[in-house]
Amino acid sequence: MSWIRPVERGWVVREEVPGPDVDEFAEPDRVVAALHRRHEGTLLAVQHPHRTPPAIEQGLGLLDALPHARSTLSVLLHTAYRAVTDVVAPYEVDGPDGTACGLLCLVDPAAVDADGLVRVRHSEQVYPEIVAERARVLAGLGYATSAAMLVPVAERDTLTAAVRAAVAGEEPVVSTVDSGGRRHRLWLLGPGPRRETVLAEAGAHPLMVADGNHRVAAAATARLTGLLALVTAGPALRVGAFHRVLVGTGLTAAALAEAWRRIGLSVAETPSAERPTHTGTVVVRCPEATLRVELPAGGEDHALVEEVLVRRALGVDPEGPNVRPLPDGREPPSDADAVLLLAPVPLADVLAVHAAGERMPRKSTYFTPKPRSGLLLAELRGSRP
Repeated sequence: MSWIRPVERGWVVREEVPGPDVDEFAEPDRVVAALHRRHEGTLLAVQHPHRTPPAIEQGLGLLDALPHARSTLSVLLHTAYRAVTDVVAPYEVDGPDGTACGLLCLVDPAAVDADGLVRVRHSEQVYPEIVAERARVLAGLGYATSAAMLVPVAERDTLTAAVRAAVAGEEPVVSTVDSGGRRHRLWLLGPGPRRETVLAEAGAHPLMVADGNHRVAAAATARLTGLLALVTAGPALRVGAFHRVLVGTGLTAAALAEAWRRIGLSVAETPSAERPTHTGTVVVRCPEATLRVELPAGGEDHALVEEVLVRRALGVDPEGPNVRPLPDGREPPSDADAVLLLAPVPLADVLAVHAAGERMPRKSTYFTPKPRSGLLLAELRGSRP
């Protein structure tokens, strides 16, 4: 099928991904800190050329820094990778945050089925400025260096068994363990019946974007006919929490409590600083106190936090620089005014929203485990007219 297909020209890492073990989609301050420790000859510097120390010192923007990124990538392709052609890559990652087994391949982000319905459907809203930046990187590099994670929307999982059967008894061409203790294994399949079977399974159902909504939107914005994606049904995906951080507002716990009570919300101090386990409540960690806020009924937690707690009560733009998303388990910035902890969104709720043709608020679901950036690179050839 043309909308989900092999990688025509790709590169597989020879040993370890060159550079710091920080994913390209980490928070910008974490990327800057990692590149400060090492930026020469690293894939992370290719992915974020405007965040390297020399670029920051020279005040270079993304477009100005891209030529150096292309030069660095050219060197890496010859020294840290080996070329492959016309392949798909069965892939498995397992660790403390779940197991994902699936197929790395190219997927057309704008493909539609016979009924005119989009085959790849977003699960969340996106930040337009991030989409624009990612589109410029994809178009400027001409290579995909990381994969989105797409989940077939089907009543049962037939993909996992098909992928495992296709590589049964074969040693992976890549086997590595990341800094979080997850084991990543990657195989390669060229033309033949096994490849056709797994491609057919991967494309048998519509695909929901579990991780990489911005990457998928960026590929469409750049008018690319393909993006690198891991199509996986699990078998043990997990949905973690995504929190919000207030920075640079100067607001104290007392000021936050007063603003939220003023619009009729129930606010109380609490000795527990753990995130809530059920929706409807937000735990707010401040340097001087921890608050528990009961959310209004009739809405999704992230949307209520952004529109009611942040925009309406505080007069702060939830899309602006004073509000940052924070995946569960990550340390907040040291200058945080408050960390608003939310419960994980149940997978059933995500699927229900998706089935209704709607999208979750941006950065509200944190699917794990994710494919590791940089194990397989793919050339992105051609664009839509």
